[in-house]
Amino acid sequence: MWVRDELVDYLHLPKDGTRVEIIGGEIVVSPGPTVGHNGIVRDVERGVFAAELADPAFIWRSVQTTDLNMFDIGDGYIPDLILLEEPILREARASEAKHLLPHQVDLVVEVTSISTAVNDREPKAGRRPAGTKWSGYAHSGIPYYLLIDRDPRAAKATLYGMPERRSGMYKEIRSWDFGETIRIGAPFGFDISTEQWTPWDD
Repeated sequence: MWVRDELVDYLHLPKDGTRVEIIGGEIVVSPGPTVGHNGIVRDVERGVFAAELADPAFIWRSVQTTDLNMFDIGDGYIPDLILLEEPILREARASEAKHLLPHQVDLVVEVTSISTAVNDREPKAGRRPAGTKWSGYAHSGIPYYLLIDRDPRAAKATLYGMPERRSGMYKEIRSWDFGETIRIGAPFGFDISTEQWTPWDD
């Protein structure tokens, strides 16, 4: 039902930005993101756009809140931002694709909120044993995951890579505190300003 875009109607949910995802085999309904959340996503995209304008050979493109069919693990996510190669995006647009597949995606970005943080982070014992998006992305072999955590207790951005598909684990590549410039190196090559990033309000 999620893949056919029928789940929202089946659950009688309003079409007001509410997100419905399948995470760890469970239906997860989240409110639409806040302005602060979306501002951070915009800042990431600005870094991608700047690199694209500066270098004609820059092949990466970004799309927001596009369905990602995680059929291999029985889940379905809506990442805040996806990076993929331009020819793959062009082909998906031409075919009017309703969703993307993990093998088409090179980097996913998630920005935490109070209601979604546990779903975005590495699974912790006793919190979400069924798995999270962090482990789901790794199980599906998505090469990179940028987690921007707005929790006031540990506000930072962390880039993960080298997914181990069998265990559903990533290795941490680097992290940045809010206020630092994020430099996403090879194979991408773009910078993200975090000057205006703030933690969520408790």
